[in-house]
Amino acid sequence: MAAVREALPEGRYGRSADQRADRKLKIIGSVLGVAFLAVIGWFGYDYVANSDVSAELIKSKIVSDSRAEAHLEVRKDRDADGHCTLRALSEEGAEVGRADFRFDERSERIDEVVSLRTTSRATAVELQGCTAGG
Repeated sequence: MAAVREALPEGRYGRSADQRADRKLKIIGSVLGVAFLAVIGWFGYDYVANSDVSAELIKSKIVSDSRAEAHLEVRKDRDADGHCTLRALSEEGAEVGRADFRFDERSERIDEVVSLRTTSRATAVELQGCTAGG
């Protein structure tokens, strides 16, 4: 009695259609993954490279009922000018003072204590942000 074969012998006549499709999907997935990582890297680099002025509020101190001090560390390009906005908040969270401080020194890092006037006693000082230019 002879056995009837319905399928071709494994590996004898090249890859099956499923193996070719799997290989194509792996290649397409790899290419898309690399492209995605490149785009994310480019966005990250662009964000960091175009930040001309950035600052960090190191500490703040309430000096009196009408004044607060803030210690700022500003990082910028040597030739960049910019300003940072600070605001003072009351215990209820209301804004009791706001001031812009200009930084046009020809230095990449500026460490400065600034003073801002308030309309009533502040309990916190907040850095709103910094922008480049005049």
